[in-house]
Amino acid sequence: MATLLRTTLQPLRTQAVLRICGSRHYASTAPTTKLFINGQTVESQATEWIDVHNPATNEVVTRVPKSTPAEMQAAVDAAKAAFPSWSETTILTRQQVMFKFQQLIKDNMAALAKNITTEQGKTLIDAEGDVLRGLQVVEHCCSITSLQLGETMAGIAKDMDTSTFRLPLGVVAGITPFNFPAMIPLWMFPMAAVCGNTCIMKPSERDPGATMMLVEMAKEAGLPDGVVNVIHGQHDAVNFICDNPDIRAISFVGSDQAGQYIYERGSKNGKRVQSNMGAKNHGVIMPDANKENTLNQLCGAAFGAAGQRCMALSTAVFVGEAKEWIPELIERAKQLKVNAGDQPGADLGPLISPQAKQRVCELVQSGVEQGAELLLDGRDIKVPGYENGNFVGPTVLHKVNPDMKCYEEEIFGPVLVSMEVDTLDDALEVINSNPYGNGTAIFTTNGATARKFTQAVDVGQVGVNVPIPVPLPMFSFTGSRGSFRGDSNFYGKSGIQFYTQIKTVTSLWKESDVSHTRAAVAMPVQK
Repeated sequence: MATLLRTTLQPLRTQAVLRICGSRHYASTAPTTKLFINGQTVESQATEWIDVHNPATNEVVTRVPKSTPAEMQAAVDAAKAAFPSWSETTILTRQQVMFKFQQLIKDNMAALAKNITTEQGKTLIDAEGDVLRGLQVVEHCCSITSLQLGETMAGIAKDMDTSTFRLPLGVVAGITPFNFPAMIPLWMFPMAAVCGNTCIMKPSERDPGATMMLVEMAKEAGLPDGVVNVIHGQHDAVNFICDNPDIRAISFVGSDQAGQYIYERGSKNGKRVQSNMGAKNHGVIMPDANKENTLNQLCGAAFGAAGQRCMALSTAVFVGEAKEWIPELIERAKQLKVNAGDQPGADLGPLISPQAKQRVCELVQSGVEQGAELLLDGRDIKVPGYENGNFVGPTVLHKVNPDMKCYEEEIFGPVLVSMEVDTLDDALEVINSNPYGNGTAIFTTNGATARKFTQAVDVGQVGVNVPIPVPLPMFSFTGSRGSFRGDSNFYGKSGIQFYTQIKTVTSLWKESDVSHTRAAVAMPVQK
């Protein structure tokens, strides 16, 4: 664990010589994030580096290389060389690696959460949730002995049987976003590896520390050298992954623009691609809902993680008399504490960057200019001791119309846009007219209302009195329409299908050819 702990601590140190430019602190020297190639941490020979800032202070905590073409190719070569032996490793051996891996994640959850809070900004409790939801996928990977089963039909014809096998693809790649530095990588490389694939990971250049810690844990758990490798960078690294002929499949989570680009470029090059993208998730509040529970759930789902979740409940649709609850919603939102993520009692931390804050503020202003009512404005919030942080407080725009820019775009900040409608049918029309289909929720105590909503709404993940209906790993993450590109979703059965290919074998063994040998009397043992 000594190497792991050094990796854990290094990105957190700020032994940097800093110069200040505006509210950002730029490093002339700072700890560097390494590559992970063929089981070894490697210092990059890159000539271009990206500073990673603590969003609460904008101080540099580490520098991330833009991997050179030679380094990226070395990672692919290592994965390609590791594939033959790893893919032939018994499924029981791969299962044992996952058992050990999940325990190491549990043992190091606090260190992972600390790193996430430092690099990404979310509160420590939210960072632990980030790790936990990824850990649950690893725990599900421990069921690989039943997840990767094939199918058999005996006697399909005289003396003939047909069987299908689920086999690994080869080298696969994962490209992850900044908002879930642990969960999303854990959606990808554990499931790919347990199916027998080898992996190239490109974490977000804004917060790569958690991925680096996780791959070192995976090595300690017994994952052989070369099975998982990590490169860093931006556009050139993405293009390398999309174009490299040895990479068979790409998993991506992130923005619309990047997701569509990766899906199109990767698919054009003959790769499988699963791409989770943007969202505009609606919460429908019926007048018969449990008011206390609903308002608390709305606040948590809209403003938690500073709204930087693809499943954030960013749009509230109040049906009929439910609109009378809006003043109480505002009062609850005002009680949320905005602070640095490592401070006790913090409910939401900063946004990832000054650019993200500026974009959020501009979208709020566009709503005001287009006629929305600004019921709560968190744009000018000041956090004592963290004046250089990227903070925006809970913000509510009311009487928003679907043609407003603040509705059309994913704000990705602690901003709730709300609207009023007369009936459930009106709410359904609003949601189904929106191009996104990631998630939605309805709050009601009427089972018939809930059933109508779940049947009629054209969204991939639906919650009934559950504001963020992200499925557990025995199911799959099933965003749809404009929120997803690809044929197989993330984790669960769909994840197994994505990371495997089917081989069908038809055998003919004629009964007339049976030969007889001496019976074996020893106890059969499976190895």
